[in-house]
Amino acid sequence: QAPVVESGGGLVPAGGSLRLSCGVSGRTYTRYAVGWFRQAPGKEREVVAAISWNGESTYYSDSVKGRFTISRDNTKNEVYLQMNSLKPEETAVYYCNPVAPPNYRPQAAWGQGTQVTVSS
Repeated sequence: QAPVVESGGGLVPAGGSLRLSCGVSGRTYTRYAVGWFRQAPGKEREVVAAISWNGESTYYSDSVKGRFTISRDNTKNEVYLQMNSLKPEETAVYYCNPVAPPNYRPQAAWGQGTQVTVSS
């Protein structure tokens, strides 16, 4: 079983919203901070949000701050990314991964990701 499984992507118009889900498996990884990343065509993968293992600390990149909200439910081993006011340039494959310092370094194999397409 892959350590992470992402879901919830889709096609939305600009200004729309989506909620992504990330299932984290493995006893080790459920005690990690988790980050959401995205990779647009022709661009490098970038971290957009992260949350500590207990949910008390969060990080957002400047580009999504105020529009995206990361949360987690450790009883379900799931992490969520609520994305509001989506922009066409945010079309990308979104991934999640347990992360560790420095710089939210991914700790597990990448999953398949979930495609988010924002139409203009």
